[in-house]
Amino acid sequence: MRLHNLLRSTASAAVMGAVAFGFAGAASAQSGPTTVDDIIVTAQKREQNLQDVPIVVTTLSQESLQNAGVHDIKDLQILTPGMTVTSTQSEASTTVRIRGVGTVGDNPGLESSVGVVIDGVYRSRNSVGFGDLGEMQRIEVLKGPQGTLFGKNTSAGVINIITEAPSFVPGFNAELTSGNYGQIGMSASVTGPLTDTLAARLYVAHRQRDGFYNVDTGDGPRTTTDDANQNFSTIRGQLLWLPTDSISMRLIADYAERSEYCCVGVQIRTANTYPFIDGLSVGTGQAPPAAGNGPLPFSRTAYANRETGQDIEDKGVSLEINVDLEGFGGATLTSVTSAREWTSSLGMDIDYTGADIVYRNNDGEYGYGVKNLTQEFRLAGATERVDWLVGLFATKEEIDRKDSWYFGADYTPFLSYLLSAGLAAGGAPFPISPFTIPCYTAAGQTAAGLGACLTTQGAVGGGGPGFIVGQGYRDAYQQESTSFAIFTNTSWHVTDAFDITLGLRYTQDDKSLDGQQLNTNGNGNTCGAALANNTATGTLLGAGAANTIAGTICLPWANVFFNNRTVAEEFDDGELSGTIKASYRLNDSVMVYGSYARGYKSFGYNLDRTQSGITPNASLLFPSEVVDSYEAGIKTTLFNRSVLLNATYFDQTFTDFQLNTFLGTAFVVESIPELTTRGVDADFLWFTPIDGLSLQGGVTYTDAKYGNFTAADLSSPGNFPQLSLLPGARASFAPEWSATGSVNFDRSIGNGLRIGMSLAAKYSTEYNTGSDLLPYKQQDAFTLLNGRIMLGTDDERWTVEIWGQNLTDEEYVQVAYNAPLQGSAFQKTVQPNGTYYNPAADTQSYDAFLGQPRTYGVTLRAKF
Repeated sequence: MRLHNLLRSTASAAVMGAVAFGFAGAASAQSGPTTVDDIIVTAQKREQNLQDVPIVVTTLSQESLQNAGVHDIKDLQILTPGMTVTSTQSEASTTVRIRGVGTVGDNPGLESSVGVVIDGVYRSRNSVGFGDLGEMQRIEVLKGPQGTLFGKNTSAGVINIITEAPSFVPGFNAELTSGNYGQIGMSASVTGPLTDTLAARLYVAHRQRDGFYNVDTGDGPRTTTDDANQNFSTIRGQLLWLPTDSISMRLIADYAERSEYCCVGVQIRTANTYPFIDGLSVGTGQAPPAAGNGPLPFSRTAYANRETGQDIEDKGVSLEINVDLEGFGGATLTSVTSAREWTSSLGMDIDYTGADIVYRNNDGEYGYGVKNLTQEFRLAGATERVDWLVGLFATKEEIDRKDSWYFGADYTPFLSYLLSAGLAAGGAPFPISPFTIPCYTAAGQTAAGLGACLTTQGAVGGGGPGFIVGQGYRDAYQQESTSFAIFTNTSWHVTDAFDITLGLRYTQDDKSLDGQQLNTNGNGNTCGAALANNTATGTLLGAGAANTIAGTICLPWANVFFNNRTVAEEFDDGELSGTIKASYRLNDSVMVYGSYARGYKSFGYNLDRTQSGITPNASLLFPSEVVDSYEAGIKTTLFNRSVLLNATYFDQTFTDFQLNTFLGTAFVVESIPELTTRGVDADFLWFTPIDGLSLQGGVTYTDAKYGNFTAADLSSPGNFPQLSLLPGARASFAPEWSATGSVNFDRSIGNGLRIGMSLAAKYSTEYNTGSDLLPYKQQDAFTLLNGRIMLGTDDERWTVEIWGQNLTDEEYVQVAYNAPLQGSAFQKTVQPNGTYYNPAADTQSYDAFLGQPRTYGVTLRAKF
């Protein structure tokens, strides 16, 4: 009877929304909490008041999310201090970071540091959870390692998303949005009973918008002159069946597709390669350099001669079954089963210029897909002194990654320029480019014969073998993994005021990788010729120059040693994780707590071409990451339960931190021996005496630093020069201070009408946006501001909203990166400060993916 009555309460969606009210939300004119006691979370897989949970949780209600314009995970960051969300090469590369810790998403073999769980189903990559989230009941952001509950282990946090369930009271909602950049959004939802025991809900949405970037198409054949547009549709259907008083079943099926252009990068610093790229391109190939090769003014004009289309499809089904076991002490058995499939096909202008150098086609040969099956069983119950839970979790995952690389007509002359100008190695120019030497391809060429060529050929351009225009390689990877875990999370009420919680989880992971790397159109032959002539070239130019020539010609996409190379690896690992928490309630208004948690993120494989020198890496495996976290906090409920004030100190140490970094030629996961993050999380909420007015604030102070390490401490010591700025330095995407604040007002004004307004702001101090911490990638402190004004009826029959996001049109960078093949930042020789970076010798051009500009519009809502 207990379960049946609880689920039948879904008849009132308004009540459920009120119960789930979060920090940033304000009560509606009809319903909503008036005290902190109404804030309920499920952060420990059971309903609890927020102030009774010894965890840092930011919980955001439906009203909160709607007021701040949250449709996806990226929008969520304006409400959550200490959290950043970025996208890079595509929307398939979306990364969430909490307290300065996250996983860059460009390598699908890497699991997420911050987990995403939607309706009890673990999503194995952040990008898989990126999209229109539909009707959300609430979102809970759990900070710190979650090594017991929520599916797979996560080392930095969890975003727990709970959507609206079907209701037994008929209802209909619709939304129509129009905004700048040609934005149009439409969504509708219908819910109600099909029988006395079966209810349904159907949600559909379509959103589209023009791009935020203007694109100079250069050489073409690209014709699209904007980028970062929006064009996606989604549908979600649900059934809630209550066959008996003790059984409930919730079936969810969803499908979403995106067909968009994303993601070009803009130049933020143009350096020495500009004259030649500009000469190769029709019109301007890049943004002209600033005086002294300094930073460029902020601009949303990008240069790309190739199309950047992306097609993404996400679909899945889940079934949650809850059974009350009245004969088993009132325990509840929960089963959550899911099957999901996510695929992407992407296009990319790899050089991010108007010249036709290198690119990838959106032809199904570049992108990746994830197939995932999960099964979780939980048995939970309670006695007078103990709340207990035991469970089993299993998942089987298959990742298919395809990679394809195309040489444009400008690749050979551009590489010829790099070699003749000496920019590829950051050294002195070579007297001639190898590509001007017709006899360069002849294996065993004598020094005398090569010398004759050197004395008769020009410095740049000319004849020679070069690279064949068209597809250069076609690789395929398949990573399969199975994971099993048993876990428990039990709270012992030692006294009425003192609780101890123990959580334990043992996880066993088994992963295998099979791959085929294949050069096409003979595009490894030039590399082979360079190696065959290396001795003769060394006799004429010196061994160092010869090795640089061979190394530049034999970059991973042209390396003869990758031709028809198979990859086959398998590894398994087990880890014990968990937590112990102690909380003591000093009185009805104050609780203090302390905790220790151990988190774990599984090992994986680099699904890319990685090499040391010109030799392919024998193994693509990187080890597991673990974290030990300590927290001490206080939760207070003041002034007649109308004010919430919480603060927590955290101290986290990550071992073998999985840093995914772009080394100029490939994305490589390198295990950094140690990363520490220490700081304070604080949250504030006030239900003011003014009817309908609430104020919220949050602040996170983070001191996130890498430990000191040397090349010998890395799995690939050859990666150290590009990472030499990291030892002892502040980690990227880890602002020292991050603060959010909002004011929300919503009340009746008589005559059946109500008005509302909200302002939400987030401030971040400066931080570096590059994994290698190069100075040109630094983002200054900035503030984002969203606002909304609303007028509607008391019964919400209709509502009109005028809204704006990034109201001050703040100009900021999401991620900055080294422009491929355009200069050198890290030098061959170590500098006096122990790094390989010399600012005076930095010839690197830098690009960036930008944050969104100011958007504004009008939304009309209807509810019946």
